[in-house]
Amino acid sequence: MARLLLIDIKNIKYKRNMKNKTLNIFIGLVILGLSACNSNKASTIEKKEVQFAPLKERNTELAKLPDWETVKSNSAELFSNIKKDALDLKSKLLLAQLYMQEARITGEHPYYYPATLIILEEVVKQDPENFEAHAFKASVLLSLHHFKEALEVGTKAAEINMDNGFIYGVLCDANVELGNYEEAVKMSDKMQSLRPSLEAYSRVSYLREIYGDNSGAIEAMKLAYQAGLAGSEEASWAGNILSNLYENNGDLNNAAAMSETILAQRPGYAFSVNTLGQIEMDKGNYDKAIAKFDEAIKVIPEVAFYENKAMALKRKGETAKSRDIYEKCILMLREDVASGHFVDMELAKIYLELGDNTNAMKFARIEFDRRPENIDANHTIALVFHVMQDYAAAKKHIDKAMRMGTKDAKLLADASQIEKDLGNVKVAMELINKSKKINPYLPKPQLKKS
Repeated sequence: MARLLLIDIKNIKYKRNMKNKTLNIFIGLVILGLSACNSNKASTIEKKEVQFAPLKERNTELAKLPDWETVKSNSAELFSNIKKDALDLKSKLLLAQLYMQEARITGEHPYYYPATLIILEEVVKQDPENFEAHAFKASVLLSLHHFKEALEVGTKAAEINMDNGFIYGVLCDANVELGNYEEAVKMSDKMQSLRPSLEAYSRVSYLREIYGDNSGAIEAMKLAYQAGLAGSEEASWAGNILSNLYENNGDLNNAAAMSETILAQRPGYAFSVNTLGQIEMDKGNYDKAIAKFDEAIKVIPEVAFYENKAMALKRKGETAKSRDIYEKCILMLREDVASGHFVDMELAKIYLELGDNTNAMKFARIEFDRRPENIDANHTIALVFHVMQDYAAAKKHIDKAMRMGTKDAKLLADASQIEKDLGNVKVAMELINKSKKINPYLPKPQLKKS
């Protein structure tokens, strides 16, 4: 195992006042400094104005955030710069960064990701070897779940500039999503060696979680949170992931306390509100949970928030209302698909909840074929095989999902049920006991077999 999964990262020095941000599948937007574009490079392309999508108005709640006026002002200035000089490469890259951050803050992914890619393609036409354009494009591709292409574009960026930590974060994420975990650790090591930071610590945390070091994952994410500026979007993001880690490991008190701290620093932060809803659902307080999910949805129309509300309603016994919301989630995901987002695993899980095993298998298979080494892709298709009573196939995939020694309570519980249905009672008991020890609040499986 590579060193960053073993060393005590408390001994690594880090800069507390983070000015940089990042965008990829796990974290937000990193300002790269635009080191390669402080001045516009000579270009042989025609100096022709290209129309980019305008800044999208925020909803009422997000418009109250203090940064909104600054965002609008910055956007107007960048558009003015580009109108004056169609070859203003720096302004185009800054506009792409702004749109990447807006996608993250507002949840308007179907609008901002395609818009950002158009901007970046124009930069590449102007400067085919531009590092930032390739790095940002790889980040957007990660967010769209185009993991293989993100790895290819990210590798191209690394060939242009091997001394920038951001790109190794992108390569780490792409390798994680493709199931290349050892390579992901190597990329994380390179990122740490160049610049320990919120972004770097968050990768250490996730890799430790994958390798079964849950307590180490929590410690690394604490450092990620501490490395950010309190109240900033990136620090709030890291703090919310820390809350989720506490929750997933059955520590609901620390999970709630962390979420409340974030909300004190960044009022109305939808992801922390959602986490408080998850905690209430863990406790069986379904009405309180639903109220929190509604509060989060009011700020950001995130599919995951709707899914959590549907799950709470289902556990409460309001199956018709639950089904209606799951159907709404499918419509929302199909909107993402129209904008180029791969969401097959998300669709598979929702169809499982709806009892539509045919569609669940259809989308689980697409996801698995796209990345057959990934833990989550194997876990998902194992669940579908299980409800279809193909226990041998379910075991094959659940074993692959567990090969890294991941100590995720739900993964262990699902593996236990598969072993039980195969008649391996002793193994099933060992797995369920491990699961309950990690998270005693995990509900019993509710999936219906076909």
